[in-house]
Amino acid sequence: MPKNTVKIVLIICISIFCAGIAAEADSLKYYHAAEFQIIGRGFDDTQTPFERLPAGLEGKTRTPVWDLSKNCAGLAVRFRTNSPVIAVKWEVTGDVTMNHFAPTGIKGLDLYGLQEGKWRFVNTARPVKKVTSSVIIDNRLEEESEFMLYLPLYDGLSSLEIGVKSTALISSPLADSPHRNKPVVFYGTSITQGGCASRPGMAYPAQLSRMLDRQTINLGFSGNGQLDYEIAEAMAGIDASCFVIDCLPNVTVAQMNEKYIRFLEILHAGRPDTPILLVDNILFPHIFFDLSVKKKVEEKNRLLQQIFKEMKKRGDRHLYYVEADGLIGSDGEGTVDGVHLTDLGFQRISENLFPVIRKLIK
Repeated sequence: MPKNTVKIVLIICISIFCAGIAAEADSLKYYHAAEFQIIGRGFDDTQTPFERLPAGLEGKTRTPVWDLSKNCAGLAVRFRTNSPVIAVKWEVTGDVTMNHFAPTGIKGLDLYGLQEGKWRFVNTARPVKKVTSSVIIDNRLEEESEFMLYLPLYDGLSSLEIGVKSTALISSPLADSPHRNKPVVFYGTSITQGGCASRPGMAYPAQLSRMLDRQTINLGFSGNGQLDYEIAEAMAGIDASCFVIDCLPNVTVAQMNEKYIRFLEILHAGRPDTPILLVDNILFPHIFFDLSVKKKVEEKNRLLQQIFKEMKKRGDRHLYYVEADGLIGSDGEGTVDGVHLTDLGFQRISENLFPVIRKLIK
């Protein structure tokens, strides 16, 4: 074949390829995610749509708590579309990395679809860099369906856009699922926040939201679930169906003696009829080898039992308690590092808390 002919054929192929890329890009239209319904947010007056504490707490709560409130843990975007393709563009604020935590959990996005009244995992958008574009699902039936897009567990968002076929419909959801009224509010630690789930939908408050078909509010603050009174006051402003207090891994016995009862009293003062569920420190697998850690865990759990019994004797009718035994299983396989949970650990704690919380919210 003559050189000129080869050159012409090559130019034509490149042109067709580039035209295909342009057509694919042109076939998608992107919408700001904040235009749709954001669930998992306990407060309307946040500084940006993708934060977890009210703006008024800046400067009032401890700096680490405030900074962690910028992480999107527990937040999700609800929308409805008939698009055969769903894509996302997002920019994280911190571009966080950890050596024991999958990037898909830290700063990825996690899509679920509603099928026959149940939420089913669709796919995960994997982060590549600070700004990432990703097609989550393609070749879907062009029928209107409900979706829920979970946001990063351990990073914040500067921007988030949802892309659909340019001719497709996209709108706020029609189905009230998970039910938004009377959310279950979780307060706690890095485990509550979602460390170290492989993807955002596997954190235990998110799993319980789907199991209960009820909105959950994730107020887990990594290393900083330390019974701050201003957080209790903010929580008491939420019309919750139940408060779940799971903070023992972050507090000392001295902090428990000083602050735990007062923290509960603040919640009761604001929501006197709302049940409060106290959760033991999970039994870290390495307590069977590290006697010092075992002593600390057992001491805190004994003290929590004492606090629970003392408040029940005072006539507290809305206080409940879950013991640690079996919460994440008994085979030692539920954690990444002896403390933070794998998806298996999160599934087990969800399954154990589910019947308790379901009974309380009914």
